[in-house]
Amino acid sequence: MKEECTERVTHKRIVFEEKRSKLTVNNPKEVQVTKVKVDGCEVNVGRRCDYLFLANGLEHFVELKGQDINYAYKQLVSTIKKLSENPKYQKKVAFIIYHTGVTSSASMLNERAKFKKHLCSELIIKRSPYTYSL
Repeated sequence: MKEECTERVTHKRIVFEEKRSKLTVNNPKEVQVTKVKVDGCEVNVGRRCDYLFLANGLEHFVELKGQDINYAYKQLVSTIKKLSENPKYQKKVAFIIYHTGVTSSASMLNERAKFKKHLCSELIIKRSPYTYSL
């Protein structure tokens, strides 16, 4: 990762916020977290998510969206294929945090299953604000 795109923190609360969408990561044990600004820094061309953070040996990919959840899914897939150490076999977590819009639970179940099978990733899709604990 490019050094200018990364920040190492041990804060109890780490906030990712953009476009009225917000993900708060609770870090009660204050483990070291490496935050990577993907969009506009680590990756400048093609589809890409907003952030990546590394903690507890896991990659966490974050897309903060207004409402286009389907496009967010494509951005995450593209970014994981570009930046993950091992896209198919390393366990990871991906987030789509959206401000407005509706999700079809049937189609999202299908997308989650694809993520698990092809990218070894849990896919969390939640309305903003959302809090995740390490």
